[in-house]
Amino acid sequence: MSAIVKLVSEHWTHVAPLLATPANEAEYDHLVEQLDEILAEVGDDEDHPLALLASRMADLIEAYDEQNRPMPAITGADALRYIMEERGLSQSELPEVGAQSVVSEILSGKRQINVRQARALSERFLIPASVFLSL
Repeated sequence: MSAIVKLVSEHWTHVAPLLATPANEAEYDHLVEQLDEILAEVGDDEDHPLALLASRMADLIEAYDEQNRPMPAITGADALRYIMEERGLSQSELPEVGAQSVVSEILSGKRQINVRQARALSERFLIPASVFLSL
């Protein structure tokens, strides 16, 4: 047995849980805690010996999140509503979209944001037009 394989086999029981996909919330939480500790050690040093391990652990955490905690679908109206709330805008302050009644119909789900409106909102708020287009 080579020296590296011997060393790995001696420490594997401690390392293996850090490379396993979490099966439940408790394992997920433990993996996140361990990753936080490793990241505190690694910092921004991409050449740190634990950087690759941290990257792999982050991949496992992300995969668990995607499978067990899917992001809700965000519509163009949701994005517009959020921007309006964040910037304190009223429906009548969006001439790019149209009259207040048009904005109201979009926010209530009766109408979709069209390509022209999405482009205009994109230019105004410096956000990709695709954010406003519900697919």
